[in-house]
Amino acid sequence: MRFGVVTFPGSNCDHDAYHVIKHVVHRDVEFLWHKDTDLSGVDAVILPGGFSYGDSLRCGAIARFSPIMESIKDFANAGGPVIGICNGFQVLTEAGLLPGALLRNQGLTFICEDAWLSVDNGHLPWTGHCPEEIVAPIAHHDGCYFADDETLARLEGEGRVAFRYCDRNGNVTPEANPNGSLNNIAGIVNERGNVLGMMPHPERNAEAELGDASGAWVFRSVVRSFLEGEVGR
Repeated sequence: MRFGVVTFPGSNCDHDAYHVIKHVVHRDVEFLWHKDTDLSGVDAVILPGGFSYGDSLRCGAIARFSPIMESIKDFANAGGPVIGICNGFQVLTEAGLLPGALLRNQGLTFICEDAWLSVDNGHLPWTGHCPEEIVAPIAHHDGCYFADDETLARLEGEGRVAFRYCDRNGNVTPEANPNGSLNNIAGIVNERGNVLGMMPHPERNAEAELGDASGAWVFRSVVRSFLEGEVGR
């Protein structure tokens, strides 16, 4: 399985994602430049965190028009696995690949801290081999997930909430919600489950030296799902 990591002007987590895939998950990986339209035959795409185009206008609002995004839309619509992390999640919502929007944090401040996440649906390609809770750092100013009532009900009813903010004991409570996201939502998937957007950074907690390394299971899960034929074009 081969991964492609997209680099936009302002991306700052592309090398983190590359490192985890190559040196932790031990899969082939290459960088994909935002002006390219060829995905180079990769089997999965990562839209990394950062501040694409300086977050001008709105987070992800300009990156969605990058030439590579049309190819990523086609790839995702054909069933190819795509993950957008932090700014990548914002790009996915702006591009219409995921519903809802990421608004300014409820406290109106930038938040940088470890976050505990409850795996709300463990039967997705990106979560199938994750433990019940993982730890993934957050580093965002616009990470408050919002959707209208109809969209939110559909996400909940279809089991499309992948992760929720929780406390150390796995309890999903208002106190465990760092940014005001509706229903403590930290990550969602599209209808097919192959496109995941999440605000926390699993690639930043994928090695024991950085914590408990539970973030790596997000990437290991999609690898196993791909090899078992559960996801992919």
